[in-house]
Parts: sequence; structure tokens; C-alpha cells
Amino acid sequence: MPGATSAESPDSSLAEVARVFLKLGTVAFGGPAAHIAMMREEVVLRRRWLSDQHFLDLLGITNLIPGPNSTEMAIQVGYLRAGWRGFLVAGVCFILPAALMVGALASVYVAYGSTPQADWLLYGIKPVVLAIVVHALLGLGRTAVRTPLAVVWAASMFALYLAGVHELVLLFVGGALFAALQRPGSGSGVVLPGLVAAPAASLGVKAAAAPVSLAGLFDIFLKIGSVLYGSGYVLLAFLRRDLVERLGWLTDRQLLDAVAVGQFTPGPLFTTATFVGYLLAGPAGAVVATVGIFLPSFVFVAAVQPLAPRLRRSPWASAILDGVNLTSLALMAGVAVQLAQTALTDAFTVSLAVGAVGMLVRFRVNSAWLVAAAALLAVGVRVWTR
Repeated sequence: MPGATSAESPDSSLAEVARVFLKLGTVAFGGPAAHIAMMREEVVLRRRWLSDQHFLDLLGITNLIPGPNSTEMAIQVGYLRAGWRGFLVAGVCFILPAALMVGALASVYVAYGSTPQADWLLYGIKPVVLAIVVHALLGLGRTAVRTPLAVVWAASMFALYLAGVHELVLLFVGGALFAALQRPGSGSGVVLPGLVAAPAASLGVKAAAAPVSLAGLFDIFLKIGSVLYGSGYVLLAFLRRDLVERLGWLTDRQLLDAVAVGQFTPGPLFTTATFVGYLLAGPAGAVVATVGIFLPSFVFVAAVQPLAPRLRRSPWASAILDGVNLTSLALMAGVAVQLAQTALTDAFTVSLAVGAVGMLVRFRVNSAWLVAAAALLAVGVRVWTR
């Protein structure tokens, strides 16, 4: 049974959960892998709430469901430590510091984002954001793309994304179709024709633009939070397709700026939703977008707890997950190509991007330091060349 041990009161365990995850939410820079490493240090090594094996089991469960992995790990640890109250407190405390920071930065951006000084900062930050995405692709690709079928599949999903197929279609179809190809005879004769028809039917489909509304914002971010697998950077593909291409609510520059601000702050990259919501509808939009994108994580973690052991043992579920991961990488690659067109505008920005990739690969520099250094360097270059 989850909760406090007999030597501790439930309230003291809940307070401890709040302290741990407020701390992690405030200092956990560097993306999901870094967040999870810091979480392990706190709850396995320092506090001994879990064994390493149990921690790894939770991580395996997290990889089977959509949403931000580090946030879902926080929710699961909170549940095991302090029951359903810990479930809620851990998630909220991990998300809240980043959401507040991003909301504050969004208000500054709305007021000053078009000034020359802000432009100088973002001029240097954008190529580094692109480099961080490329570095994530390199690392994840080594793990996921291990067979000729995987190479062909990832390349095909990449091409379909650039051709205009919607991310949701690619992710759902990608997982099931890849599983059918890996495990022939498991219903593929029925599944394959329908799945092949689905991406074909989605080509070229573009909805008419609609006015920004709180209900529309909530719907978009709830949908994204409900289906997003893989790294938080796949979020870029969803946001670009819905908010830039389909609805026209954001420009490519604003999208890159939102991601850049996300790199300044600790906690989950999904708080990019807070920035976008504020940009489109002020403080109410920030709250609605944040709640919308994170709410599914709480629902999925609650639902998967009793099902997790069977899911992890299922060959079919494992094959679907392989396909989803490959499709996520293809989406990341596609959005990197598109963002490069906005971020790489001259020799200086190209040099920044290449240098940042080199630093990340060779020295594993914290991405937050790279973003800060690039911003300062860009200001220096602009001042020097005026």
C-alpha cells in the first residue's frame, strides 16, 4: 500500500514530498534525462524511499504512456510515498516553479519582446535551441534506430511529416503499423490497409483558422498532452502544426522564442505551453494551457498503475512502443529542419549551432549554460558591429 511508513505520519510524508519536488522543480535544468537522474539521487540514494530496481520499474511504466516522463515519474513517486495526496502534491510541486517562471518571462516578452535588446538575445538563443534538438536526436537515435527496418521506418515517417501528415496520425498509425510489420500474422492483414489509408487521407488537410479562445487553447493542449510520446521536443512538431500552420495563431519566430524561454527555466519543457498560452490569451491563457497539457499525465499515471505489469510483459505493447519512439524521432527531425530555416540566418548563427552541438556531444555541457552564453555572445556581437 502506498504512503508513509509506520514511523512517520502521513502529513510529514506529504510535507517531505512537497519539499523534495519543489526543490527539484526549481533546480532541475537539462531536460528529462537530467531531471530523472536528479530525482534518483533524491529519492533512491539520499532518502531511500525506493530501491534502484523499483525506480527502474517506474521508469519503464512511464515510457509506456504519453506525456512528460520526468513529471510522470514525480507523480508516481509521490503516490508511492504519500498516497493520492502525494500523487497530486508531487506533480503540482514539480510543475509549479517552472510554470511561474515561464509565465513571468512571457509577461516580459509581451511587453519587450520586439525591442532590439530582446531581439539580440533571441538572435543567439535560437541556434542553440536548434542544436539542443539535434543533440537529443543523436542520443535517442543511437538507442532507437538499431535495425534496417527501424531506419526505413524512421525515414518514412520523416518524409510523411514533411509532406503534411498530421502528428497524431503518424504517432497512432506509426506505433500500430510498425508492430504489425515486426510481428507479422498478428492481425496485420486487417490492420495494415486501414492504417495505410489513414495517412493518405490526411495529406493536404488544413482546417480554417479560428479566433483565439480559452476553450480552443484548452482543447489543443489537452489533445497534445494526451497523445505526446517521446522527448518533450516532439512538442515543437505539435505546436507548429496546430498553432502556426493550421490556425495561424503563432509565427515560427514566436514558437522558437517560446522554446528558447523554456530552455531558461528548470522543470518540464512542457511549460512552453504556459508561455504560448500567455502570449495568446494573457494570464488566463497561461493557466488554461498549462492545466490542459499536464492534466492527462495525472490521469494516465492513475490509470496505468494496475495495468503496468501486464503491459510491460506484452510483446505487442513493446513493439507498438518501438514504433511510437521511432515516429517521435522522425517528428523531431522534421521540426528541426523547419526550425533551422528560421534560426540559421547568417554565418554567426550557423557557427553558434555547430559549436553548441559540438559542446553538447564532446563535453555534455548543461544546455541552460549554453543558452545563457549564446545570448550574451549575441548581444556582444550586435553591440560590436553597430
